[in-house]
Amino acid sequence: MTQLTGQPVTDDDVVHLTVPADGGYLGVLRTATAGLAARLQFALDEIEDLRIAVDEACAMLLAIATRDAELECRFAVTEDALTIEVTVPTVRGATLPAESSFAWKVLTALTSSASATAADGRATIALLTRRSAGY
Repeated sequence: MTQLTGQPVTDDDVVHLTVPADGGYLGVLRTATAGLAARLQFALDEIEDLRIAVDEACAMLLAIATRDAELECRFAVTEDALTIEVTVPTVRGATLPAESSFAWKVLTALTSSASATAADGRATIALLTRRSAGY
């Protein structure tokens, strides 16, 4: 298996978290994000940017999630990058904000790359952040 970085990922390098699709549980995902980024020796400002990006991505998904849904989060770790994929089942006809929206501007400013897909009643946002060279 490879991730967005093109580097191989083993099952040991992947963390899966599932929480209720409720804003009250986003702290768990923010904390996991910060812990994994710290493990990769990201700078403090990079860790905070990632926490904000995960929060923003989850907020976008919660707005279109089905009732009683679960938010699934997959963290893939490589030597110099962290990829985070957040997915949720969506209500019929749901759409993610346009890439020109403020929410997307935030995601792309805080990460190396951000993308989204919506198909078969599920929406996923993928975030990739590479550690800065000055670690």
